[in-house]
Amino acid sequence: METFTLSSIQSMLGLSRSVITSLVAAGFVTPTRGKRQEYRFSFQDVVLLRTAYSLQAANIPPRKILRSLQRLKAALPEELPLSGLRIAAVGNEIAVREGDKHWNAESGQLLMDFEVKPARGSVSVLIREPREAAGATAPQLFERALKLEADDPRAAEAAYREAIALAPDYLDAYLNLGVLLCDAGRPADAVKLYHGALKQRPTEALLHFNLAIALEDLQRIDDALASYEACLQLDGAMADAHFNAARLHEQLGHATKAIRHYSAYRRLQR
Repeated sequence: METFTLSSIQSMLGLSRSVITSLVAAGFVTPTRGKRQEYRFSFQDVVLLRTAYSLQAANIPPRKILRSLQRLKAALPEELPLSGLRIAAVGNEIAVREGDKHWNAESGQLLMDFEVKPARGSVSVLIREPREAAGATAPQLFERALKLEADDPRAAEAAYREAIALAPDYLDAYLNLGVLLCDAGRPADAVKLYHGALKQRPTEALLHFNLAIALEDLQRIDDALASYEACLQLDGAMADAHFNAARLHEQLGHATKAIRHYSAYRRLQR
């Protein structure tokens, strides 16, 4: 069965690394691990990720999202059909259409509508949304930035910053923009952004985690370790933070600390 890397998922879905990892951390999907402990996503994971994000953006409670995803997963084929899939989330219910056939997992008020189609042997997701009105809200700017990331990162950055200006505690905008900056080779700007975000959201484990990654890019290993530890104090079940902390401690020759974090990582993967 074909699997997809985190970077290919980013390209297919137009979601940033931080959004995808946060959905994984929330238990919405359970990807496997490759030989180097990298995430490997199935086609079903691709669909579930985009559905989970859309339902989450619509403020559906996490328990309802999990229930919907479980039913959707049971209805999905293991591989992308040549005809493509059209999936509509209806309240906390899911309707699936393949070619001329379509079936409902659940029913309710329409919240979002998107398509999954093959494109040059891969998977692409096309979002259908109403045209934005003048004077966009922070969530509308966030969605605009998501769509711009792949083709116009400068415009995406501007949209994320505008969303943050309108909503200074907008967690996802900070997370996505920070990853965008790191991917553009600007980790120092990402560190500055995350420090500002932590003034607004000091107890968000993902902010500390992403700050640690940016600090690693700057080779500020001790500071990165401190941020990983801060992340784990807030969320001790974040396996990737244990793995990254273990790797850095191992590099520094801190054998006991490395073993402790590797053990925690393995325990969480069971």
